[in-house]
Amino acid sequence: MTVAVETGQWQLDAVRSAIAIKHKTMWGMVTVKGTFRGVSGGGEVQPDGSAHGTVTLEAASLDTKNAKRDEHLRGADFFDAERHPNLVFVVRDAVVGPDDSVQISGELTVRGVSRPQVVTATVVESGADAVTLAAEFSVDRDQFGMGWNQLGMLRGLTTVTSTLRFTRTPV
Repeated sequence: MTVAVETGQWQLDAVRSAIAIKHKTMWGMVTVKGTFRGVSGGGEVQPDGSAHGTVTLEAASLDTKNAKRDEHLRGADFFDAERHPNLVFVVRDAVVGPDDSVQISGELTVRGVSRPQVVTATVVESGADAVTLAAEFSVDRDQFGMGWNQLGMLRGLTTVTSTLRFTRTPV
């Protein structure tokens, strides 16, 4: 597939996009999985092919299929959703490679803490009016002030998996 994304404004299609996390817990014996239901974003592709934009997740929208756990994750030990309602990834640059990979450089902000983040995505669909990117990357939750770890149950990195569909905004 050859990627030829049109210049202009692009909007995240929240219905056809998904962002999920997974993290090993209970000393590595159980993997907790969750999906963010509140996702929004958009960006712009410049005439030189460079791109920038944002993807925003509503912290309180994380659903792990366990109400008690979800409430804990929304609280001060983790996302602190009342004080920090959104997780935001700001794309500073996105470069399409010859193999349909996209090297994305940006900044991830969680709980008011911002850290640089580099993600390699794959173009899974591309057309004149829509493009879909898939990526998987790891995040160290300790870097964002989410170091809660009762009895050492939580270790390692959190894996983020995303499939993001963007549609071209009509001029």
